[in-house]
Amino acid sequence: MRKFYCYLTACILLFASCKEEQKTVETSEEKAKPNIVIIYADDLGYGELGAYGATELKTPNLDKLANGGMRFTNGYATSATCTPSRYALLTGVYPWRNKSAKILPGTAPLIIDTAQTTIPKMLKKQGYHTGIVGKWHLGLGSGNVNWNERISPGPNEVGFDYSHILAATQDRVPTVYIEDGHVVNLDPNDPIEISYKENFEGEPTGLENPELLKMKWHHGHNNSIVNGIPRIGFMKGGEAAKWVDEDMADYFLADAQDYVKKHKDEPFFLYYALQQPHVPRTPHARFVGSSGMGPRGDVIVEADWMVGEFIKTLEAEGLLENTLIVFSSDNGPVVNDGYYDDSEEKLGNHKPAGALRGGKYSLFEAGTRVPFFTYWKGKISPGVSDAMVSQLDLFSSLAALVESSESTNDSKELLDSFLGKSNAGRDEMVIEATSRTAFRKGDWAMIPPYEGPAINKQVNIELANSDEYLLYNLKEDISQQNNLAKSNPEKLQEMISAYEAIRGTENSEIEQLELK
Repeated sequence: MRKFYCYLTACILLFASCKEEQKTVETSEEKAKPNIVIIYADDLGYGELGAYGATELKTPNLDKLANGGMRFTNGYATSATCTPSRYALLTGVYPWRNKSAKILPGTAPLIIDTAQTTIPKMLKKQGYHTGIVGKWHLGLGSGNVNWNERISPGPNEVGFDYSHILAATQDRVPTVYIEDGHVVNLDPNDPIEISYKENFEGEPTGLENPELLKMKWHHGHNNSIVNGIPRIGFMKGGEAAKWVDEDMADYFLADAQDYVKKHKDEPFFLYYALQQPHVPRTPHARFVGSSGMGPRGDVIVEADWMVGEFIKTLEAEGLLENTLIVFSSDNGPVVNDGYYDDSEEKLGNHKPAGALRGGKYSLFEAGTRVPFFTYWKGKISPGVSDAMVSQLDLFSSLAALVESSESTNDSKELLDSFLGKSNAGRDEMVIEATSRTAFRKGDWAMIPPYEGPAINKQVNIELANSDEYLLYNLKEDISQQNNLAKSNPEKLQEMISAYEAIRGTENSEIEQLELK
């Protein structure tokens, strides 16, 4: 009997040892999955960084990443404005397939269907913890949001385990932070009320109370005043919850760093959405005057520093060698976008769009061709790629990275290109600006005729509206000065046919969701 018990004990110990060994192997495999970080700038142009040719602005931290990784010269946002680009980034679906994917007010409902697949949803299925820190601007709730209760649906309902966001943009109400659906520091005795139609009785506005302003509005920003800055939309209450604009970059950096530290022992996906250099440009006192270009240049310098500090955290936590970093911008640049902030007066020789034509809101190249690079220490060799890639392609490419079979019809799997192992890119794509679309194929760009002004005079940007087709060979004419539509009718017809083949796609993924 004693021998039997000894044998039984040995078997139990051996089984436990095997289980422990299996657990260790599983844990090791989990940790081997690469962390994924997308850092997304707001209104940063193609020519803003030293790595992309800027000489007047100093961006050493971003330049180090861009030059140490794979820098794309033909990297695109899908759209020349923010909400559509953010929609496409997270869903892998062209934003023009969703009629709601336009610049949204702060009270707009969530435009990502909760049944829709997203990057964070896909990664969660592969064992990732998922988080967003920073700008959202994809709508919240289902309409008529009560800001004094938990706000849902939102980021947490489309795949993010953790969310700490501003609802829309820095120049729109509500001017509060929202963590996992709850307004941060909200005093229940001072409830928030929001309207985009009319002001609340007795509340000052930028239009009627200019004496209260520390930043004057140029166009479109003359409603409720918060921290001396007039906003878009009207807000009442929530005084204890209102953010301090100058502290926003530090606030979100600290949370991004904290997220990394909390989840360093498991694979994580972090979408770190910067607010710079979107208006209002409110650099912290440490960065005021740092660029010599006024607040717009200062907040770019500030953003560069924030990224540098974030990278230091990854390094300090021993994560840099196992983290894929993707950096890009939601659309091209705009200089004066609603406030008098010396952005035009102090621009000097700096060219936010580089050699490109147009900017934010435009179908010319500067609207959607943006800084775009990948960095993975020890895994991506430094290099420059001319491959045409879109932020749409991150969905399928990241899925391939984590061995997920998920994809979308619009997203191309270009993982080897993003890792610097291939020069292949997508052959064609549709770009979008304020509900107008155009087409890229190979070295060619085609813009259909559109009614409307040729120039948005408020922001001084060419929109590419014309009464005739525009056709450019970008390899020979990157600044799009020579319209070849009339001299090359065969190429024009080829472009139109290919464009219509995509735009005419029936039963798109978002349309199918809406039909359910």
